[in-house]
Amino acid sequence: MNSGSLEAYFPSALPERWAKLVGSEGVQALADVGHSLDRSPAQKAMMTPSPEVVLRAFHTPPEAVRCVIFGQDPYPGQSHASGLAFSVEPTVTTLPPSLRNIRQELQDDLALRLPAHGDLSPWADEGVLLLNRHLTTLVGSPGAHRTLGWTRFTDAVVRGLVSTEQFFVAVLWGREAAELKPLLGDTPLVESAHPSPLSARRGFLGSKPFSAVNRLREDAGFSPIDWSLEES
Repeated sequence: MNSGSLEAYFPSALPERWAKLVGSEGVQALADVGHSLDRSPAQKAMMTPSPEVVLRAFHTPPEAVRCVIFGQDPYPGQSHASGLAFSVEPTVTTLPPSLRNIRQELQDDLALRLPAHGDLSPWADEGVLLLNRHLTTLVGSPGAHRTLGWTRFTDAVVRGLVSTEQFFVAVLWGREAAELKPLLGDTPLVESAHPSPLSARRGFLGSKPFSAVNRLREDAGFSPIDWSLEES
């Protein structure tokens, strides 16, 4: 990190191709979020995930994005947030409830064998951008950073991707993700309730989102996504 300053670090940690895509407004939004956190050392100390992985989703180059799954904000559990929406590190043994529901739906939809861990990084390798609308929160406090300004940045990400006119499918799980519809234009959508325990049985479980994404891609003449998580 740059002398401990998140105001400087966040913009510098964003890969150049993404910085170009989100433009000066998006880069400034990153700096502004960092500035707000720098001004509150207590919040900064309790922030999750760690600064080095906050922008991990953007390791996937913009031109490689084939699907975007939108989350709300990172898991608030200690060491749960990994920088990829809905994912945890392979070492996490007690999986968050939303992730358990995602895994159940993946198995029901595609009949895939699942590993014991909840690491979704193989999806990122397939061009699935696992993007939370808010990229940080506080340990133990879900939604703590929803007024910090993260949506200025993530909205710029969406606008940038749409402006490229490349084909990708947007997966909108829940109300907050659905708020992005006006920015997505003609992007093909897969929508349902959020996978959290509070709403999963009101439209997420049984929605078959993974096969729906692949059907949209194949109908448009593009290759399907390999949703498997277990090494062959």
